[in-house]
Amino acid sequence: MTWTAPQIARRELPVAAGEREMLQGWLDWHRETLLAKCAGLTAEQLLEASAPPSTLTLLGLVRHIALVERSWFRERFAGETLEDLYDLERNIDADFDDAEAAGAPDDFATFRSEVEAADAAAKGRGLDETFHHERSGKTLNLRWIYVHMIEEYARHNGHADLLRERIDGATGD
Repeated sequence: MTWTAPQIARRELPVAAGEREMLQGWLDWHRETLLAKCAGLTAEQLLEASAPPSTLTLLGLVRHIALVERSWFRERFAGETLEDLYDLERNIDADFDDAEAAGAPDDFATFRSEVEAADAAAKGRGLDETFHHERSGKTLNLRWIYVHMIEEYARHNGHADLLRERIDGATGD
């Protein structure tokens, strides 16, 4: 039997909520939107590139966002020391370039696991809690991560819209 990306029911967005609930609600909605853009596609379809020679694919986006969730919430904010998800030292774009159809179910499971771990890393922590970002040399806070992640998903969900439409003509929010 051919594996297909599972159907996703997106939750309602908060409309009148406190800051933390609003940030979490929008982040969760964007997380679910990415998965919704993949729903019902086979692993092979998830690997269809946008416009060769680009390696941008829906599966690559799922892998990339799993890496970004891990990097910002767990490694940078929570200070966890973790093994690399992909061999970025060999290829900085391994999250996109090394995606394989056979690995799609595991990549989706990794995405879900990283989202849960990211939420656990932020749970009970204040939006004003800070950390030092080594690459930029700046002090950032958890609020910044939420806003950045919403932006990251919004940008990549736009890519996902175009990829999905190219694959089977499906469009939507």
